[in-house]
Amino acid sequence: MEEVLRQLPIKAKEKHGENKKFFAKLKKKPPKNLDYQMQEMHEEEFERTDCLTCANCCKTTGPLFTNADIERISKFFKLKPSKFIETYLRIDEDNDYVLQQVPCTFLGADNYCSIYEVRPKACREFPHTDRKKFQQISHLTLKNVSICPAAFNIVEEMKRRINM
Repeated sequence: MEEVLRQLPIKAKEKHGENKKFFAKLKKKPPKNLDYQMQEMHEEEFERTDCLTCANCCKTTGPLFTNADIERISKFFKLKPSKFIETYLRIDEDNDYVLQQVPCTFLGADNYCSIYEVRPKACREFPHTDRKKFQQISHLTLKNVSICPAAFNIVEEMKRRINM
């Protein structure tokens, strides 16, 4: 996995232009069954991919925390939301709550998440490849292919299956 993660940003950079063109076409004219196809490719990829062998998303990026996330996680820790924010979060340049630091504070050495049951929505949905109206988040996917090997593989499979 270390070699895959070392090569991933390089491969993603090589494919960036091709992926950008593909997503531009996809946005203009998405296939009628795109959501179904994305769900299928997502499920197939995650039958092969074990996130616990990777956890690169948790090691290199931090999720956005919604107010609902903050409430839920604070309750889990038996903290007031303000104390949770003060201890773990900061406000970024887009005025969103994000982790004070990466790798994620809640990631263990074994790649397990200590707050998995109450993790932020952004973590639950990552890498967002099974999202409805997938073509609307192409900017996010272009970023995620350099972080997540599964997202990279799903995009490559999309280009094979969906003729643009």
